Amino acid sequence: MLYPAVYIVGAGPGDPELLTVKAQKLLAAADVILFADSLVPQQILEFCRVDAEIIQTAHQTLEDILPIMIERVRSHKSVVRLHSGDPSLYSATSEQMQLLAAAQIPFEVIPGISAFQAAAAKLKVELTVPGLVQTIILTRISGRTEVPTSEELTSLAAHQASLCLYLSARHVEDAQAKLLQHYPPETPVAICFRLGWSDEKIRVVSLDKMADCTHFEKLMRTTLYVISPALSQTTGRLRSMGEARSRLYHPEHNHLFRPTT
Repeated sequence: MLYPAVYIVGAGPGDPELLTVKAQKLLAAADVILFADSLVPQQILEFCRVDAEIIQTAHQTLEDILPIMIERVRSHKSVVRLHSGDPSLYSATSEQMQLLAAAQIPFEVIPGISAFQAAAAKLKVELTVPGLVQTIILTRISGRTEVPTSEELTSLAAHQASLCLYLSARHVEDAQAKLLQHYPPETPVAICFRLGWSDEKIRVVSLDKMADCTHFEKLMRTTLYVISPALSQTTGRLRSMGEARSRLYHPEHNHLFRPTT
């Protein structure tokens, strides 16, 4: 039995096997499941109780969803609010948590795998390569939701870090132009569409081909762009072991658990 509360659960990018153990346990025990059916695959519901109340929310607003969660918890039921990816990124959970707290409804947040992590795994790359890049930026371009001026894409691109661009396929030409102001045209870009779904697509192209590839593949939504020097590994331009090796496991590096002999 779960304590009556709202459990905001990250479902990951699409692959049901990328759910956390805690997420699976909550799904298996909860009385009510509210899930964004346009972003969360139906297969994930196979973890739920056969008698659980399943509510699809793709067509609903927060004003529709919030009263349902409040009423069910006040009726002593446990509620899982299932979001795609990780609740801390572009999930619109902030306003839900504020309103739940105002209504004195207990809630808990369970993290999930984000698309940028799934992309790195699929591409078999580390996005923080010693001597090459040590910073990951997660961002989006301005659209219906405006980005603060201080976080404008051109200024972020100046760092030439591993930049993961969410929710930007509809503005890909603008994004490409801004990125090209600081990244070389040959910088590798991974275009990742619906990671973990049956129709997943991953294309690695040079930055100057980013928009053309997006249009050719007809990608309009659920697309992540990973722009990074680290992606040179996926295109055959491998760095030597001496340049790319981490100090952590180097025989000349000592630390608390591996002192110098």
